[in-house]
Formats: sequence, C-alpha cells, structure tokens
Amino acid sequence: MSGLTGSLENGIAANLLGGMGSGLAYAGNNTFLALPDRGPNALAYAGGSSVDNTTSFISRFNTISLSYSAGSGSLPLTVTTSLNNTTLLSSTTPLTYATGGAPALNTTAINYFSGRSDNFGPGNSLNPSNGRLDPEGIRVSNDGKSVFISDEYGPYVYQFERQTGERMKSFVLPGNLAVGNLNSQGALEISGNTSGRVANKGMEGLAISPDGTTLYGFMQSPLAQDGGDGGRANRIVKIDVASGATQEFAYDNQIGSKNFNSSEILAINNHEFLVLERDGKGLGDGSNAAIKQLWKVDLAGATDITGMSGEANLLANQGHPASSLFLDIRALLNANGITDANIPSKLEGVAFGDDVTVGANTFHTLVLANDNDFTSVAGDNKFFVIGFKDADLGGSVYLPQTVAAVPEPETYAMLLAGLGLVGAVARRRVISTN
Repeated sequence: MSGLTGSLENGIAANLLGGMGSGLAYAGNNTFLALPDRGPNALAYAGGSSVDNTTSFISRFNTISLSYSAGSGSLPLTVTTSLNNTTLLSSTTPLTYATGGAPALNTTAINYFSGRSDNFGPGNSLNPSNGRLDPEGIRVSNDGKSVFISDEYGPYVYQFERQTGERMKSFVLPGNLAVGNLNSQGALEISGNTSGRVANKGMEGLAISPDGTTLYGFMQSPLAQDGGDGGRANRIVKIDVASGATQEFAYDNQIGSKNFNSSEILAINNHEFLVLERDGKGLGDGSNAAIKQLWKVDLAGATDITGMSGEANLLANQGHPASSLFLDIRALLNANGITDANIPSKLEGVAFGDDVTVGANTFHTLVLANDNDFTSVAGDNKFFVIGFKDADLGGSVYLPQTVAAVPEPETYAMLLAGLGLVGAVARRRVISTN
C-alpha cells in the first residue's frame, strides 16, 4: 500500500511490510498507527558496513484496524488485524542526503525521509534538515489530523500531516540531547562524543497527554554525560505542543539491582504514565525473555533537571515518587501458554485501545506490539491486547485520549494473514491468539 516499487540497497523490496511495532498510537475507533523504525538493516550488503547496513527505506507509518469476535479455547476474544493504509513521511523543504542517498521517489517539491545513516549535513544531530530518520515513538493529535513522531538519530520530534505524511513542524529540543560529531557508523558516533544521546538509544518513546496539549519524549538510555548506555538515569522531555517550551525530568530505570533500557511511555492521565522496561531477550534473540514490565510513574511535582548532568545528580533531584509495577508482561504471557523463548525480544509499542465487553464485564484495553526487525528469526509482528479495570491502576484515574475520526485517503482493509496476534486480557489475563 506504500506504492513503492523496486529494491533497497540490500536487495530487499522497498515496499516490505514489517517492523510495525516500534511505535503504536491509538487513532480512534479501534484504529491504530503502527510505526516501523529505520528499516531492514540486519542483512549485510556490499558497501553497507560504512552505514551500518542501513538503506534508503522511506520512513512511514501503517494504519491498521483491530476487530474482535468470540474467541475459542482459553481466550474469550479473537482479534482480527487489517491493514488500511501506508503513509510515507516527507518534507516540503529540502533535506540533506549523502551522495547516492536521496530516495528515488523524491521530486522537486517532496523530499522523503529515509533510514540511511549517512543522510546528514553540517551541525549537530538536532539539525532538522538532515534526511535521516529512525522513527521510534508515535502519537496522534486529538483532532486526528496530525501525527507526532520521535526518533533516535536526532533525537527529533516532528509533527506530520496525517493524510499526506508531510512534515508540519519541527520541535526544538534541548541542546544537551544532541551529539556534535555525527558519523554514519553508530560505534564511531558513540566514541566520538562525550555528551548527548547514545547512538541507537535516542528518543525511543513518546506520550501525549489526554488533553492533547503536551508531549513527553522518553530517552532509551541515559545521555553520555549522565552515564551513557547501561546507566541508571534516563530523561523524559516534556514538550508544550503550542509553544514548544520544554522541561526535562529524571527517571530511574533500575529494576532490582540492574539497569534497563526504556522502550515506551504512555499517558494514563495528564501527570501519570506507564513506562515499558525490558531486556533484549526472547524471540528474535535466540534466548529466553527475563524482564518485560510496565511501571507506573507520576511526574506531578517533578524537578526540571534540564541544567543538570551526571547520574548521581539527576537521581538526587528527581523530585517525584518512585515508580510502581503495573504489569509483569512476561509473567502474564507465561500464564497464558507463551514461553520465555516465544515472547518477542523487542516489545516496544504500547497504546490504550477501545473498551471491550466480555460477558457481563467491560474492560479497558492496552495493546502491546513488537519490532521484529523485518527478520524471519523474530517471526511475524505480534500484537498483544490486554484487558484491565480501573482498580488495576492502584488509585490512578484513567483518562483516555479522545481522537476525532478522520477518513483515510483510501481504505483497502487488507487482512494481514501473516501478522501474529494475541488478543485481550481480562483483569490482566490474555483473551485471544491468532
């Protein structure tokens, strides 16, 4: 549905469907926007090592629908997934590309973002003219007309027109997130900088407040000046949508005695959030999943740490209560017959969905999705739909985002026959498998 033809530098089809769980956004009426990241780069190709085997995969999001019917076996609901549309992301202003890095689809008026790691120009990593984009977080505006996307390369937070995919706005993020020495190879970019985001560990998560006025970008790992990858103090960046004003808050990513990368953030209300902490183990990694958990955190009264640096300093000035466990995803899936080896290693997308009724009970829903890295090793993209009630939130008030219905430019409703799926859960118990 992307309309793309031909192949990428690695020989893979340019219209490849996959990686759809890097980000997941509720778009109203059981419709979601599923976000791939920078594209398939697990396959080495001639000359690819200089760009970490990234390609000219055009950045995009896929509009999908979930529908529910009576289940069979132990799960009460069966979930069917349909692909409605694919939207390519572009800029009407010029973008900087490396030699040979401009997408073939470009015109004099439209410049497409791609995953090629060498598509950057002078300046630091926050330069909005750079043509490289590694999308990781996505949310929809309350009017349904635009989409907010966060990325790892900048990090960037851009606002795109939902129907056309054209960039509408670039948010100016704090300079302490930027790296000054850019490189097409992640390892060299890490070694070449002592401050800023860690390569491939940028703004992994994105939340929008239920009232639609505020975004919250979640760094996957601590900044270099805060301990870097493997550190304990991540940053959450608050962005006022109207003014662009920002604040930063510290988040302690330690579970037990181990630090974990943060994959997603989702607003429960205007000050409380669910954050996804995980290891990289499970299906796709050839190992057994150990940590896949959702934690609840309250930013009310949190201290703005924008001008601070250093792990100890950030943790000492958090200014908000410790997080509490909302859901042990691994334990839940184990209880429903999914072994550690079959839990996707990269669960990354999280969104609330529409309420469902099971018998005489009505449940809120939480949808989890994985990034399968476009590889057969990780299997098909999987969606896990989990049911919960207000009591499961431990006293927090659930305020779902209301997104106005906006017709898609074309609706094909193609069933995704190969899209693995696990459906909803009553009282945090899994309801369906496909």
